Amino acid sequence: MAIERTLILAKPDAVQRRLVGQLMTRIENKGLKLVGVKMLQVTKELAAKHYEEHIEKPFYPLLEEFITAGPVVAICAEGPSAISVMRTMMGPTNGSEAAPGTIRGDFGISRQMNLMHGSDGPEAAAKEIAIYFADNELIDYKPTLNEWVCADDEK
Repeated sequence: MAIERTLILAKPDAVQRRLVGQLMTRIENKGLKLVGVKMLQVTKELAAKHYEEHIEKPFYPLLEEFITAGPVVAICAEGPSAISVMRTMMGPTNGSEAAPGTIRGDFGISRQMNLMHGSDGPEAAAKEIAIYFADNELIDYKPTLNEWVCADDEK
């Protein structure tokens, strides 16, 4: 498994429902390391930069309206296969179709208000992390519990 970084956004619905702490706890409990965390208000310009491949799609205006409706918490997490691990933890986009035990299965029931965004691949992760974090906002450190998260040959 490769050590990866991924961008996770706790979307406005997660912030308004006061779920951010629980979401971050689940990320850390899984064994991923938080290397960057900040709260911000997504502007229309930032939304367009993040979701540029969707701008011409019919659903984009609703997506933009939602992601700019309130603050988000941007998280950069790192660990073995972090991208796929997070996507599995989040569950399918539509919370009503997500299995119990996934974040969306436990806390969501909506397709639009789906609590979190997670990068869908290494290229997207690199692009998205750079949109939300400057290099000096990402902290590289070695957690003392690191040796107990996975075997050396899995890092």
